[in-house]
Amino acid sequence: MVELKTDASIDAMYKTGQVVAQALTAVRKAADVGVSLLELDGVAREVLNAAGATSPFLGYRPSFAPTPFPAVICASVNDAIVHGIPTTYRLRDGDLVSIDCGAQLGGWAGDSAISFVVGTARPADTRLIGTAERALAAGIEAAVVGNRMGDIAHAIGTVCRGAGYGIMEDYGGHGIGRRMHEDPPVPNEGRPGRGMPLRHGTVLAIEPMLIAGGGDAYRTDQDGWTLRTTDGSRAAHTEHTVAITESGPRVLTARD
Repeated sequence: MVELKTDASIDAMYKTGQVVAQALTAVRKAADVGVSLLELDGVAREVLNAAGATSPFLGYRPSFAPTPFPAVICASVNDAIVHGIPTTYRLRDGDLVSIDCGAQLGGWAGDSAISFVVGTARPADTRLIGTAERALAAGIEAAVVGNRMGDIAHAIGTVCRGAGYGIMEDYGGHGIGRRMHEDPPVPNEGRPGRGMPLRHGTVLAIEPMLIAGGGDAYRTDQDGWTLRTTDGSRAAHTEHTVAITESGPRVLTARD
């Protein structure tokens, strides 16, 4: 069941989304050669704590997971696509890093992700991240009243496939509200004009996940969480929490 949010609820979700935006901004600023992924997790924790927010990631255990998630961010490096567990690994020059972060505040959830390169960026990585950001922007642009879910999926998929990248199988965005994961699922590829009609008050986490090698397959690490490309190519992940309104899409996790 899809819960349509009131305007007041969307305003409250914006407050949560801004905590997520602040956490990601702080993590991006702290990320440098020699900094560990656990240290980045600590940066995000400080932002959440200062805002009086909690993490929907910490302790989260869906049916596929062998253990509860132990951190407040997912930190996925190079060939890791999503769900990377922060470890003592220290960032190296040229690492491609994807950080996913969520917050829970006042009974509402927010969720967002960014990808960036630490130090010197390879041109191929710059192109991959740029395409992920364009795919996200295209999906957001299609998130308007009167469109359907397939229009969002088609917009994302067109950008990704047009650039020659793979789209992670079986994963996509999701509804979000009182919980981090709600109905409906938000595919990253689909046919325009198909699927659920988009109505005022629908709030979605739109999140393209791109694989540089062009394939869609992935494998799961022994930790049971980290999902990696099967061909060893790099990946990028971008995400925003977006409210669909009569006046257009409102990005609740927008960063300054």
